[in-house]
Amino acid sequence: MFSDGTDRPEDLARLGNEAGLEALALTDHDTVDGLPRFLGEQPQVKTRLVPGIELSSRFLGRQLHVLGLFVKPGDPVFKQRLEGLRERRQDRNLRMVVKLQSLGLAITWEQVQAQAPTELVARPHFAKALVACGAASSPGEAFLRYVGDRAPGFVEREELEPAIAARWIWEAGGIPLVAHPGRFGRGFIWDEAMPELRKAGMAGFEAFYGDYSPAEQAYFNGLAQRLGMVRSGGSDYHGANKPGLRLGVGRGNLKVPGELLGELEAALVKGNSI
Repeated sequence: MFSDGTDRPEDLARLGNEAGLEALALTDHDTVDGLPRFLGEQPQVKTRLVPGIELSSRFLGRQLHVLGLFVKPGDPVFKQRLEGLRERRQDRNLRMVVKLQSLGLAITWEQVQAQAPTELVARPHFAKALVACGAASSPGEAFLRYVGDRAPGFVEREELEPAIAARWIWEAGGIPLVAHPGRFGRGFIWDEAMPELRKAGMAGFEAFYGDYSPAEQAYFNGLAQRLGMVRSGGSDYHGANKPGLRLGVGRGNLKVPGELLGELEAALVKGNSI
């Protein structure tokens, strides 16, 4: 709920525990504000709760999400950097309202804000506001027609270079990973692109993901082995904002091996000792 999900951080911890998950990371976009409430549930749950974040970067002319696991949420430099990202997001949001209005839509900034439970406003909140004002019948339609990456109401915001995102995460005590690379590009684009990102500081990527096909999962696991990069996995659970995706299992067939947690921790120690 601190970025584009609908569940409270403490509820996510309990849901992960009820699902029998060995570990669960909270990775809100551009904010660590929900982590104290999430991590505060650790004494009450068996699931290992991992502090995280998701930063947006620009790579090959497109948006690339970068996960940071094990970041220190109280790191003052990191929090200052995130505040700068929040200001960029706010500027982009206001420009998106103007652009949507120029398309003839009766939408206001106040209507968009009303859809967000916290100060961080993202495109899912725009989508809900568009449904509320009658411009779309569903959030999915709102993305398709107005605020998706190639839609007429979309406005790009200034985003980090992958190397900067990786450096920020390393310096905040975390390990940087490419989020859901299969959503960014299909086929064998990653044979060339992933080595470039490794040079930029990425330690690994999501080899297990809630929407991967068996062929994609096999490809990314093989790629990690070939490149000597660490693997992670996630369902990309967003609560009601992504219907059909369940915590820990994606659409029902996701199984993230428990040994990945140890691999990630070993890579974190190795990376911070270089």
